[in-house]
Amino acid sequence: MRAALLDAHGGRFRLAEIARPEPGPGEVLVRIRASGVNPLDIKIRAGAAAHARHPLPAILGIDLAGVVEAVGSDVTAFRPGDEVYGMTGGVGGIQGSLAEYAAVDARLLARKPGHLSFRDAAALPLVLITAWEGLVDRAGVRAGQKVLIQGGAGGVGHIAIQVARAFGAQVYATGSAGQRETIEVLGATAIDYRAEPVEAYVAAHTAGLGFDIVYDTGGSAILDASFAAIRRFGHVVSCLGWGDHALAPLSFRNGTYSGVFTLLPLLTGIGREHHGTILADASRLVEEGKLAPIVDQRAFSLDEVAAAHAAIEDRSARGKIVVDVAD
Repeated sequence: MRAALLDAHGGRFRLAEIARPEPGPGEVLVRIRASGVNPLDIKIRAGAAAHARHPLPAILGIDLAGVVEAVGSDVTAFRPGDEVYGMTGGVGGIQGSLAEYAAVDARLLARKPGHLSFRDAAALPLVLITAWEGLVDRAGVRAGQKVLIQGGAGGVGHIAIQVARAFGAQVYATGSAGQRETIEVLGATAIDYRAEPVEAYVAAHTAGLGFDIVYDTGGSAILDASFAAIRRFGHVVSCLGWGDHALAPLSFRNGTYSGVFTLLPLLTGIGREHHGTILADASRLVEEGKLAPIVDQRAFSLDEVAAAHAAIEDRSARGKIVVDVAD
């Protein structure tokens, strides 16, 4: 099979012919049609993600969508010909999706929503699971709540808006003035964080009480603002808890905090079946028209992975970048 190999951190990708893997017990062989590119992939390539190291030489690529080619022993949930998607590798020594085939743990997969293209499906797993674990698993989002998404036009943020709305919440999202239209099209009330300090938008949208749930996707000062935006007994969730933070604003509101580390099942092997369950549950929302990714329309082939990464690095991406591995 063809694969894009990385031999050195910060180096170039090398397109090579390597042996096609065989599925072991509990695994399926997926013929990969599309590979989603995440900002985390850029950090892994640079060797700048201590929490997501990948021994070299490596095949990167965390997200995939494709077709089951063969199944290993003990696999009953899938059969050849099934169209699937998942967050399946690219970290911790597990082969990623920048290759024509991958043998992946079947527990990490779900059937691809029927009307969703392989490109769109490959854009979902990491950001969807991250949003879902924070809002549904940790915070227990429900109808009638006021939810604030910090960074609503971003990868995790734009999915988090849709998940919260699908569960019946009233959703608000911060962003720049230029991101207002994107946020509003997704069904959230846009807040220009550059023009409105946290005290102002809490007063304007919650009568000063604060939000029931705040999902921070930025970390650092944004997480501090999230602590200040929560209501009494509210819940703050963050997928980027970097920096030093004062917990007093949260404590004074009797609030709670949860972190989300989506890679943990991949790195430890524990809880992988829950990722498959999340994707299966979310597929129903996709089929109902309540959830869809924003995908950059540029096409990148397997020998153009460097250009796909550059589109994230130079901030020219208008949605999720996807590499088309096969027609």
